[in-house]
Amino acid sequence: MRNRIVHAVAGSFILVSLILSIYVNQNWLWFTAFVGANLLQSSFTKWCLMSNILKKLGVPE
Repeated sequence: MRNRIVHAVAGSFILVSLILSIYVNQNWLWFTAFVGANLLQSSFTKWCLMSNILKKLGVPE
């Protein structure tokens, strides 16, 4: 369950930042890059901040 929420949040962040970069300012693409870098980092280290936050909130594995 927690993994699905992490993917949904990451995907939402990417889509929202892409929309903001089109309609507001291109600097929102830095946020897209940040989310992508965190996804890449978590694939190597098996550590994800969002997963830890969800764990502390009591979301089941």
